[in-house]
Amino acid sequence: MGMTKSEIFSGQQNQLAVQLKAIAHPARIAILQELIRANACICGELVLELGLAQATISQHLKELKNAGLIQGTIEGASVCYCIEPKAWKKLQEELNGLFGSYKGQQDCC
Repeated sequence: MGMTKSEIFSGQQNQLAVQLKAIAHPARIAILQELIRANACICGELVLELGLAQATISQHLKELKNAGLIQGTIEGASVCYCIEPKAWKKLQEELNGLFGSYKGQQDCC
């Protein structure tokens, strides 16, 4: 049996791809911006703030949580979400490293 495509890349590359894929939707960017703006756990306010259906927001939250970018805690009948600080810091470092590694070519293409 052959390798899957993800097996030919490093764990670091695969993790970065998963996180960037999770971010690559405008609703998820809006959710992350709200979580960052609030600087606290948010329970039900996202529906009011973003104007999306609860089911839609729940699906986007699930994707962000599966990518490790947010964390959720159960409080009563609802789940409250916030940024996962270690994952967020690591993503920032990875992106800074990726963008910082480009030195700019003067005579390309």
